[in-house]
Amino acid sequence: MTEQTGELTTVCHVRAPLLLEPIDEQIETLQACEGEGAIDDLLLRSWPKEVALSEESPHQEVLENYERFGRWADDRGVSIRPPFRERATTSQVTGETRERLVTPLLCLEIYEDDELIGVFPHTNERTEETYTTDEAIATLRTGAVPTPLEPTDAESASEADGAPDATVSDPCPDCGGDLIDGQGLFACGDCGWVGRVTDAGRYVAEAASESTAERRTPPQS
Repeated sequence: MTEQTGELTTVCHVRAPLLLEPIDEQIETLQACEGEGAIDDLLLRSWPKEVALSEESPHQEVLENYERFGRWADDRGVSIRPPFRERATTSQVTGETRERLVTPLLCLEIYEDDELIGVFPHTNERTEETYTTDEAIATLRTGAVPTPLEPTDAESASEADGAPDATVSDPCPDCGGDLIDGQGLFACGDCGWVGRVTDAGRYVAEAASESTAERRTPPQS
């Protein structure tokens, strides 16, 4: 959890027919958070159990929310599937198959000022850990801001953030230029050499045989 620094807005999406326990208790807690000043604004939105995944769907706002939540999850290295789920249904009359989106019972999107900082629930697919809406609401009740789960793959998260490949200390075996570590595949930005490192610590050109292209790793300074 983190401390609140800006204006906090929480949008709560819920299936309208399911305003029953324990869903109504979660909403009541959110309303208490707004009344106590733990959040600045609470917006309640209802959505159907499932919507058609098509441009003709009358529920385009739900699909836009789904796409926005998906982009947030991709940037964070986590997943919103589940709680969202896509499924195919086939009409017994026409035989036509349609893709549909199944929505969660309750979903929160949290903004600090105008920035989307959290969608709950979401899941770390590697650890199978889920940050539930109950946990997010409990954190909000304390006056803190829920911190999303750590990324599923730190390497993928770095790539998504635009982090450059690391430069290694060894020079290029062909020209002596700087080598770039592309996660196991090394490349020279000066001469274009590309290769790998063997278990013996030798650079081997990717496109050539080991007998002709293997070179000993230059000593590190």
